[in-house]
Formats: sequence, structure tokens, C-alpha cells
Amino acid sequence: MNVRLTASLLVMVFFVGCPAICLGASRLLAGAARREITPKNAVPMWGYGARHDALSQGTLDPLYASAIVLQVDQVKLAIVGLDLGRSPSEATLERIRSRIQLQGGIAHSLIAGSHTHHGPVLELTDADGKGRGRFDAALRYYAELEDAIVDAILEANRALVPARFAAGGKLLDGFNRNRHTRREPKPVDRYLGVMKFEDEQSGTPIASLVNFTGHPTNLPAQTLLFSADYVGAVRSVMESELGGTAVFMQGASGDISVDRGSRGDHADFGKALGREIVGFVRTLTTQPASRASLQVREERFQFASRIDLKNPLVFTAYSVAFFPELVRNFADEYQDGIRPRLTVALLNDQYAIVGASGEFFCQHAVRLRERARVEQLFFFGYCNGYHQYFPTIEAASEGGYGADQQVAPAEVGAGETMMNAALIWLFQMQGKL
Repeated sequence: MNVRLTASLLVMVFFVGCPAICLGASRLLAGAARREITPKNAVPMWGYGARHDALSQGTLDPLYASAIVLQVDQVKLAIVGLDLGRSPSEATLERIRSRIQLQGGIAHSLIAGSHTHHGPVLELTDADGKGRGRFDAALRYYAELEDAIVDAILEANRALVPARFAAGGKLLDGFNRNRHTRREPKPVDRYLGVMKFEDEQSGTPIASLVNFTGHPTNLPAQTLLFSADYVGAVRSVMESELGGTAVFMQGASGDISVDRGSRGDHADFGKALGREIVGFVRTLTTQPASRASLQVREERFQFASRIDLKNPLVFTAYSVAFFPELVRNFADEYQDGIRPRLTVALLNDQYAIVGASGEFFCQHAVRLRERARVEQLFFFGYCNGYHQYFPTIEAASEGGYGADQQVAPAEVGAGETMMNAALIWLFQMQGKL
């Protein structure tokens, strides 16, 4: 046989018979970790304006930062679920991102609060009349929070291993309800989305991520104790039954409350939801991705504000409703309009993640999921910042809490503008636009 022909046949056999990894195909790596983020001292509590500047009185159950880091080729993405009312303030977020980029090569992150109403206020700053002096314990906590989040992300980064992956979603009835509209039929996002990561070689669980929509407001405002609300119980059930690290990511819950029904308190509801999640996760079979891919895009938008905190009368009204130090920091952040952040990731060309920095009404996520034409779409609210409520246009026309300008300062239609951008980005990532 001709030597050149023999060599060609050998090369052909190698390429046909060798698995994708032999050909240098991209692989998905995953790692997970957790840190406690409960404040050690008494600080103002986030979530209910009627509390004003009342200080916390202890802990009902601890708060955590739970992190997953994903890597494909040189692209790394951190996904962090926080037992907080919102994601960290802009300054803290920027420092976290700078540190994980410098120390871990992690250029992208989705850092989101669960929206528990029993976490600490995060908006105070080290300036006269804005936190310094009156709330120094809160300022010290922000530094501790930053360190804990960075530590969780970097530990997850060090734990990266080739991973098997599965994702799925289903409609879950009877666990949430629309709290805003009086019009029928009332929109509700009943979508329960999950991701599952296992060690490619050993099959050991790495992490499970759940994306569910429902306000964690099951404890009374008068309870001045830190709590993850139902989310803590969800994670406990998931980890005890599935192993690995459980990460909870809140959805577009601006107009959605949980529906406890006869399930008892926040813990009982969380356990019931956790059992539903576990049952569904067990139906998913992980697979190594033969051609893994990960794309991420992020931008900040700018919208006119429907409120003017420079107006002394408006500022005074907000200061009475909340407390002056808090409102001064909001006035600083919103002086150039409302600047929400949109982050979009596409994993393996099929699984979309959309993170937005506010309380988006559920129809934003529902409609985007219908339009995106991907295998699964996960919507993370309260993500990479916090810019109050984003009602749909029709919800704004109806008015009511969450839709009125007092708590939804971004111009009407801002949410739709951002969702359209997310849709375009996803099609561009897939090469369709």
C-alpha cells in the first residue's frame, strides 16, 4: 500500500473514532462553594419602609452566598445567589468584580439577591449624612460581605472540574400568585427552572441551581431577625436529598407573591417547594457537552426618572417614608436617571440566562421565554444592581404598588426595552442576526 495513502487512512480513523475531547473540543467546567453572610452586629433591615431605620435584633436563620463558577475555554462566569433583598450596591459590586477578575480570571458574573425582606440594608455609604457615624456597623458589614462573596466565588473557581450538565423546566401550579393586577386572567410565571452539574468522571454532585418566582415576604415586618425566608428551607431540602451546593435564583417577581395555601409557615412552604424541585431534578440525566460554549454580554441602560429626588418636597416625603441617609444615597445613584444593568449568557447555544437589576413584573420573563426560541431560559431578577420596580406598560397604566412612579421610577416601557435587547443579543449569539 502507498505510504502516503496509509498515513491518510490512519488520520481518518483517528478523527472518526476519537471522542470529541481528543480533538480539543471545548469542555464545560464547574465548581461551587458557599460562605455565610449574616451580619454580626445590629444594622438597619431591608424590605419594609415602615421599619424606617430600626436595627436588627438577631438571627432567625443564617444568610448565605452560594456560588457556581462555569468555564468554557477562557470564558468564566460566576453565578451567585445571595440571601439578601437585592444584590450589593454599585460600589461593592464593582469591587467584587474587579477582585474576581484579578484573582480568578472571572470576567463575568450574575450576582443576585433572593429578595428576602429580612436581610440588611445595603445602600448606605461612608459619607456624612449617608451612613457614616450613625450606621458604622453597616459599613463594616459591607466590607465583610464583599470578602465573603469574593471568597465563595474564588473557592468555586479553585474547585473547577470537567462537568456533566442537565437543565430543564416545568410549570408548577399552586405555589405562587399575582399580587398586583385586578384584571383577569392574572398573569403568573409558574415556570420552575433547574440546572444540574455533576463531576464528569465520578458523577459526584457539584451543584443544583433553581430559578423560581415568588416574593420572600412570609415573615412579618415586625420581626427584626435575619432570615432567608423560604429560600433557606428550599436549599436545605435540595442539599440533603441531592448533595452538592444548592443555589437559589429569584425570578421576575415584581408582581408575584408565593402562595403558601395550607403549607404552614415560611419553612414549611420552603420544604414543600424543595421536595417538588428534588423530584424534578431527579428526572434529569446529566451529559458531558460534546461542544460546550459560553457567551456573555452586559450593558447598562439609561432611562429618564419619573421621580425627582432633587425636589425638596419629594426628598422629604421619601425620607419620612424610609429614612434620610438611605434616600440621600438613592438620590446620588439616580441623579443621572435610572441606569439598570442587563446581563445575558448563553450556555451551549441552548440555555439562556437573563439577569436584570430590578423587580421586573412576571410578564417580562414569560414573554421573553416565549420569544427566545432556546431550549431553556432562566430569568434572574435583583441581579447585578437594584433599580426598583419595572412594571409592564399595561401594568403601569393600571397603576398600584409596584407600578406607580413612587417605587417604579424608570420611564414607562423601560422593561420592554431591556427585554427586546436581551432577545436581540440571544439571536446574535446564535448567529441568527
